[in-house]
Amino acid sequence: MLFSKLERKVAFRYMWAKKRGFGSVISWVSLIGITLGVATLIVVMSVMAGFHDTLLNRIIGMNGHVVVYHQDGAISDYDFLIDKMKQNKVVAARAAAIVPIAEGQAMATAGGNSTGAMIRGIRMSDLQAKVDNGTKIYGRPLSDIRDGELVAGASLTRALNVTMGDKISLVSSAGATPTPFGTMPRIMAYPVMSSFFMGMYEYDSGYIFMPLETAQKYLNIGDGVTHIDLFLKDPEDTTAVADSLARLLPDGFVVRDWRDLNRGFVGALQVESNVMFLILMLIVIVAAFNIVSSLVMLVKDKSKDIAVLRTFGVSRRSMMKIFILSGTSIGVIGALAGTVLGVIVAIYIEPIRKAVQWMTGRDLFPADLYYLSELPSKLSVTSVAGIALVAIGLALLATLYPAWKAASTDPVDVLRNE
Repeated sequence: MLFSKLERKVAFRYMWAKKRGFGSVISWVSLIGITLGVATLIVVMSVMAGFHDTLLNRIIGMNGHVVVYHQDGAISDYDFLIDKMKQNKVVAARAAAIVPIAEGQAMATAGGNSTGAMIRGIRMSDLQAKVDNGTKIYGRPLSDIRDGELVAGASLTRALNVTMGDKISLVSSAGATPTPFGTMPRIMAYPVMSSFFMGMYEYDSGYIFMPLETAQKYLNIGDGVTHIDLFLKDPEDTTAVADSLARLLPDGFVVRDWRDLNRGFVGALQVESNVMFLILMLIVIVAAFNIVSSLVMLVKDKSKDIAVLRTFGVSRRSMMKIFILSGTSIGVIGALAGTVLGVIVAIYIEPIRKAVQWMTGRDLFPADLYYLSELPSKLSVTSVAGIALVAIGLALLATLYPAWKAASTDPVDVLRNE
């Protein structure tokens, strides 16, 4: 066995003795510190992972994994290009859908209210296929939306104070008409027949979908589209598809994947996650230093006992193992308690947020700031196990110096001074 019965008995008696005074207090502080540190790390990393996956899934879900543009503007022969893409073996094997999109910015106004909006023209059958189970549709079903009708975000309709059937005026510089008095923006009014709620504030408050032919007329791009979205079976498998399209398409076409289009966002999430991990790991490191202090005081307090044990034949190695076990037990118990606490909080983080918000009367998670209506959380077995093992490892490292100090105690000097 790694530890003998004597080593285990002495180690736990030393560590949890009832009359150790201040040293015992430090032991409990170390235990609580590791527990809180591990729990906090698990909760924060789970929330960060939830943010990352939820935001990326929703952003990617409404935008293509690979996007094809033309450097001169609208793509007029998109049906031919889509057929050509489908005939490519690499694209056909990896693409789940290829969708033409006509997109532009506009100012939406109704009843004296106004807000900026992104106009996206898309075939309603394609939009229906892209809408996930978490998206709620109000009003007319998407399959019944006809030319000249709109599907707007629920937050946008509330901001404009419109209901189903009310008209929204769209003002855009796309296709503006030159006049002797200057350029007149294009102004068109369309009825809102449906609204959607994705749970992502950016889309719910800023997007308006319309049939593709309606967007083509409004944006004045004829029979063209602004870009073509390719949705892949595996969002991570973009390199092969992008390379194939770059070789397949004529000059003038630009191929970009979702990483390129969201490079700043993806990078910021990764940096923030790494920084949060390092900062919160300091809690565990401080607790580990407390273990050092506790064991150093324990060695000093038990120097006579150590000398007696040595005279009875306990080896230096056994003395080291006794104090390593004493300190590591704090790390193991703290890591296990912190893991249980962290997993429970991470699972019920949204009800906890609502309860705290109700008690304080403050909005702790504003949707317009975080782009989500609920606090997401994603537990990873690998991440949880890694955090617990790091905490135990730090506790083990913290015991090495005090254990060496105990093992190097000379029993002759100690007993001579008694």
